[in-house]
Amino acid sequence: MAATAAIKLNMTNLDHQLRGAQRRGAPDRFPDFVARRLREYYVDRLQNAWGGSHPLRDMTPPPDAVHFSSNDYLSLLDESALRQHQAQVLLNNKRELLISSAFLHRDSPQHAFERRLAHFIGAEDGVICQSGWAANVGLLQSLAAPDIPVYLDMHAHASLREGALAAGARFVPFLHNNVQHARSRLAKHGAGVIAVDSVYSTSGSVAPLPALVELAEATGSILVVDESHSLGTHGPGGRGLVCELGLAERVHFRTASLAKAFAGRAGFISCSSEFKEYFACESRPAIFSSGLLAHEIAWFDAALPFISTAHARRARLHRMARLVRRELARLGYALSEGTEQIISLESGTERNTLRLRNALQRRGVFGAVFCAPATPKRHSLVRFTLNAGHTDHDIERLLRACADIRGEVNL
Repeated sequence: MAATAAIKLNMTNLDHQLRGAQRRGAPDRFPDFVARRLREYYVDRLQNAWGGSHPLRDMTPPPDAVHFSSNDYLSLLDESALRQHQAQVLLNNKRELLISSAFLHRDSPQHAFERRLAHFIGAEDGVICQSGWAANVGLLQSLAAPDIPVYLDMHAHASLREGALAAGARFVPFLHNNVQHARSRLAKHGAGVIAVDSVYSTSGSVAPLPALVELAEATGSILVVDESHSLGTHGPGGRGLVCELGLAERVHFRTASLAKAFAGRAGFISCSSEFKEYFACESRPAIFSSGLLAHEIAWFDAALPFISTAHARRARLHRMARLVRRELARLGYALSEGTEQIISLESGTERNTLRLRNALQRRGVFGAVFCAPATPKRHSLVRFTLNAGHTDHDIERLLRACADIRGEVNL
């Protein structure tokens, strides 16, 4: 395949690439510490661990391929009314300022949408960030400190750990969804920040939020819940799992990537107005990133009422998740502990995962490969994300492909 051939060519020319100039005006040679990192990638991973086949780029999808890799859970990107609204604002908006959100006035369109989204999920106020990653990093960096422990579920999103590192805080992991283990860690290290996902992005498992709220309250800790994979898809009107469980007033902060069910490009933090003012001047991602442009805000303005009434799409999404999980379990696949629209086939080593991916792609089914650092080593997987726009035929193709390859992939 073309991608594999290109990788092999890269391997052949690696030493030349590391010694030669990368572009006009570049140094003739990387320092040894950079060259060592490049060799670790090209030799240790790409050649030895992956056998020269890149896990994220291989076969070009044919025109009739069915994709189970998009996070557009409610299929908003296909809505022409939303796209036309955004395009109209982009074409008609004559003048705006491209500046950091820290400089925005309180009557700006971005601040207005922040309040709308916050009120939608039962919060006092909120902050729009450049991405879900920036939201988590900025929030943890502005909450924690070198003497404050940050307790992270071992399956929590990497951005939460990155935020703890940015704060110089003590990173204290606890076993996935194990509240008793989290309690023992808190007893040892003291009050701090507890950070979890509501729906976990590699397995579709759901956090035990009521027990975690009680733990945070009993220990005087802050609770941060990343609702990236439940905002829009769960709860009344898509308000998320925290609202569904009646915990909106007891969870200190909720974050979300708006590049999932909202199908845009931003992140969000729910907070008080008092904290919002502090965050704008203390969070480094907030200070040193530009605010959203008018047409980007316009997309979210139109998407919010659409999502709030997308009851049939949410119901279909959950029905499909139950069906696919039931049928894959019947075929003998181990689906971990997940229950939601994210469904993963755990294949262990990266070589096994590539074998699984290739078998699926030959049958026109394209999921997403997850390997280190997105998963622990030797725990890589192929992830399917279901969308409300998937047809019955799409689901049949997925299940038929998984049945066909059952003996071939040796899972």
